[in-house]
Amino acid sequence: MRITPIEIQQHQFKSRLFGYDTAAVDHFLEMLADELERLHKQNNELKESLARTRSSLDQLRDREKTLQETLMTAQQVTEELKINARKEAEIVVAEAHLEGERVVRDANERRVQLISEIQEIRRQKMTFEGGLRALIENHLKLMDIDALQIEEDGYQARLLEPLLSDKDIDEQFNFP
Repeated sequence: MRITPIEIQQHQFKSRLFGYDTAAVDHFLEMLADELERLHKQNNELKESLARTRSSLDQLRDREKTLQETLMTAQQVTEELKINARKEAEIVVAEAHLEGERVVRDANERRVQLISEIQEIRRQKMTFEGGLRALIENHLKLMDIDALQIEEDGYQARLLEPLLSDKDIDEQFNFP
């Protein structure tokens, strides 16, 4: 059973003959009531302080939980970013390899094409040189034939010189 300071102050004792000194009892009860009131106030203040402290503690725990969740989320996001960055780097490297292979393949194809063109130009050159050589040889033969013809004509002309006059020669060759 709880006794409040007011109950102590209002409590009345029965008086008896040769009983307690009522003034001393009243004074003691008043002191007891004051002390009990002080303790009751202190107890209420401590309860309020405890309630505030518990509330603050609950808030701090909630913040700590939120911070831990945020930290965990940040770590997960960081790991995901690292994984994604690695994957993107691998993709970029793979694409670079493919592009490099394509460039090398294109260069090889162009090299083969240029070699074919060079071979075709060489073949055309050889054909041209052969044709030119044949043409020159034909012309040389013709020149040799003409030279022989001229020599022969010269020889015959010398033989005929005493027989033909200059006028006859001019007419024969259509000289003016």
